[in-house]
Amino acid sequence: MFSRRIILLASLVVLLAACAAPATPTLPPPVLMRIGVLPITDVVPFYVAEQQGYFLKQGLNIELVPAASAAERDQMMLTEQIDGQLNDLVSTVLFNAKSPKIKIVRIARTAFPNAPQYWILTAKDSAIKTATDLRGKDIAISQNSVIEYITQRMLEREGLATADIKTTSVPAIPTRLQLLQQNQVAAATLPDPFASLAILQGARVVVDDTKYPEYSMSVISFRVDVLSKRASDVKKFLMAYDQALTDIRSKPDQFRNVLIEKGRVPDQLKDKYQFPPFPNPGIPSQTQWDDVVKWALDRKLITAPVTYESSVDAGFIK
Repeated sequence: MFSRRIILLASLVVLLAACAAPATPTLPPPVLMRIGVLPITDVVPFYVAEQQGYFLKQGLNIELVPAASAAERDQMMLTEQIDGQLNDLVSTVLFNAKSPKIKIVRIARTAFPNAPQYWILTAKDSAIKTATDLRGKDIAISQNSVIEYITQRMLEREGLATADIKTTSVPAIPTRLQLLQQNQVAAATLPDPFASLAILQGARVVVDDTKYPEYSMSVISFRVDVLSKRASDVKKFLMAYDQALTDIRSKPDQFRNVLIEKGRVPDQLKDKYQFPPFPNPGIPSQTQWDDVVKWALDRKLITAPVTYESSVDAGFIK
């Protein structure tokens, strides 16, 4: 009888101990989010955040989906293969021409003093010295894009009439650079790192956007349904993104390999090319947006104005 009581008491102690022991927490699986990226310097912070594990720490499984061109990226967004993307104001206006489909949540890159984002360049042995020398001359651009927009706006500010600006569409950036080097076009508008390569090889700067930084920027945008249903995930994404920016600013040399590989830096530039500055959290202004809308209307790329409120969300900046 006594031994039976001891057994019962021991069983009770074990049972109470089991009840008191804290259960091992089961973490939910990370939430999948797919982001469309282009092979340009602007997307490098995404890859740094991925490499450092910042997305996973926020409970996100971020899949960075490469797109060879803006057109391919836009198609993926249109068919909802991606949730967010790196793009620009012109593509956002065109995307939302009929109805709001995407919204900008953050500026990704813009021109800084001594750090342009776009250049209009001429060949090293060209007779062209100033923007006015480009009157009526062929300038290689990507048609109906931010490249065409910024080319027109910079040259207008340099004194050319819209009718004096002649362009030829060369969507592929490497081809644009090649045509410039071979003197088959009078000038070309190029982003980095191809612009830096052209300058290294002797190309001369006609004008760059450090003079008119209000016209150039890349942005981060998401589908409107993602923003309405998964706003917390977008905030977590941007928190991880900001951590990556802090790392890049404080220890850029640690991430040079990411810059070279994901920014598609040409071999000739690998020893010289540095991280561009990235802006603090911000969104495009109403004035910047309205100017892009006006340009798209003037060129008949859209038939009615696209409103700022339908395409820019201020709720994701501190």
